[in-house]
Amino acid sequence: MRFERYVAIGDSSTEGLEDPDGAGGYRGWANRLAERLAAVQGSLLYANLGVRGKRAREIREEQLGPALAVKPDLATVFAGSNDMIERGFVPDALRDEVARMQRELIAAGAVVLTFTLPDLTGVMPIGRLLSKRVKAMNDAIKEASAATGARLVDFAAHSIGSDPRLWTEDRFHVNAEGHARIAAALAQALGLPGTDDSWTKPLPGKDERSSWVRWKETVRWYRRHFLRRAWGGPDRGEVLRPKRPCLERVRAGEV
Repeated sequence: MRFERYVAIGDSSTEGLEDPDGAGGYRGWANRLAERLAAVQGSLLYANLGVRGKRAREIREEQLGPALAVKPDLATVFAGSNDMIERGFVPDALRDEVARMQRELIAAGAVVLTFTLPDLTGVMPIGRLLSKRVKAMNDAIKEASAATGARLVDFAAHSIGSDPRLWTEDRFHVNAEGHARIAAALAQALGLPGTDDSWTKPLPGKDERSSWVRWKETVRWYRRHFLRRAWGGPDRGEVLRPKRPCLERVRAGEV
């Protein structure tokens, strides 16, 4: 199958935080997937409407319409991370929002991809406390995908996603290697030539941090990241826009 127009909608994960592109912006798994498609096909039109901090309802209200307007034949929809950490998180509402986005894109002729979150127990200090919410979020995404026919990559079923070495200091975003693994998984879900399940393989070696280093990192995490989110989130009040609001051509070998 050849794809001509790929549109990515979602939150900071879709935007590409924290995978620097070397030019002051972010690359991310969506860019990486577009690059892989261009490498296989020769070129691809690609837009990224993802904006950090957005909840599922906001993604639907603000990004779905513009995504449908460019008539994509491929779309990625990832939503729920910001809903999941809210006090009033309602999994059924998340399921309905995700299903509506998937359904409308599929009805418009797009192949739709999405994925679940891995277990965060070993990733962040409060990961164990969030485990029930992560499971509820994942269940909502699975139910929506089963109902609409969207293609699902279940990262929750693979232990590699819980390796702290794939995550940045803030523990809310994956690093460059994490983004590369997500892109590889999505490429495999599309059946692109040369793809396999190597993205599921463990990282070489092991985490060599001492207990003292881990304790210091935990304290720093609570001060720098947890408290900031608890007092209103990292991006509230900022005027944020999609990094790639219009379809632009990606050609093989450009990156």
